[in-house]
Amino acid sequence: MVPSAHPGHALVTGASSGIGAAFARDYARRGVPLVLTARRLDRLEALACELRVQVPVEVIAADLAQRDAPARLVAELQRRRIAVTHLVNNAGYGVPGRLLSSDWSVHADFLQVLVTSVAELTWRLLPAMEAVGHGRVINVASLAGLTPASAGHTLYGAAKAFVIRFSESLAEEMRARGVHVTAVCPGFTYSEFHDANGMRGRVSKLPPWLWLDADTVARAGIDAVERGDARIVVGRINQLIAGMSRLLPAAAMRALVAGPSKHFRDTD
Repeated sequence: MVPSAHPGHALVTGASSGIGAAFARDYARRGVPLVLTARRLDRLEALACELRVQVPVEVIAADLAQRDAPARLVAELQRRRIAVTHLVNNAGYGVPGRLLSSDWSVHADFLQVLVTSVAELTWRLLPAMEAVGHGRVINVASLAGLTPASAGHTLYGAAKAFVIRFSESLAEEMRARGVHVTAVCPGFTYSEFHDANGMRGRVSKLPPWLWLDADTVARAGIDAVERGDARIVVGRINQLIAGMSRLLPAAAMRALVAGPSKHFRDTD
């Protein structure tokens, strides 16, 4: 599906690898100019060099764990006179272990990246989208935001549940203004996510049919936001799990989730 008229760039956070890089590549294939942001400038530059044969690409290094990063990022966009009409809030990671296993500063940075920066970047970029009557906001959430919580990675499911509800509410607010908002909910996806949180060894034991590839997630997300879907669960297995979470009694679903989660969630 080709996006409708797009007068501006697509800003992709966490674009240096995984799902973020896949979103950047898919938008480039669709002819949408890009702004790539993440912490690792070298990785961003390498991806930008790859994609500049298709579309104009700007690179801005930013660490969204810093409280002023969203404001500084938008100020830099304005300084470069870049209009953003497509926003992909993808930056994210997990904090393994129990809540008390990490200092509060670790959790504060996590919430800043996965919750606060998502809401703030959207808030800062929406007015321009509304002014031109066209915009697309994709918030990368997770199946974890739709299923019962389990021990370990204590804030992850809660943060993703926020992203889903935020997206759904905003989608209703903005629908008549030409701005589509979608929460994309993948399950396990091949990326560097589990390397970053030290859980690669455990999750590698999960069966292959549980896994998605990043390109599938990105393609499904962009197609969904173009259709105006407020939420999409990517993958048939994940759709089945999400459906069971709605239909089964809460206690039964928690019991079903608790067993398998021990194999991929650190509770030490």
